Amino acid sequence: MSAPRVKVTIRCNRCGEKFVLRGRRERGRVDTGFKMCLCSNAEDFDIEEERA
Repeated sequence: MSAPRVKVTIRCNRCGEKFVLRGRRERGRVDTGFKMCLCSNAEDFDIEEERA
């Protein structure tokens, strides 16, 4: 059985860019495959899971 998909909002704390992605909840985390912002930031993000 596959993990349920959830909607996630990721906001970059350096440039303010906002990404809305879908991911899978696995082992208490949500995996979206997101790696890096357009400004080359790979660490400083606010990640918020959307409630249905």
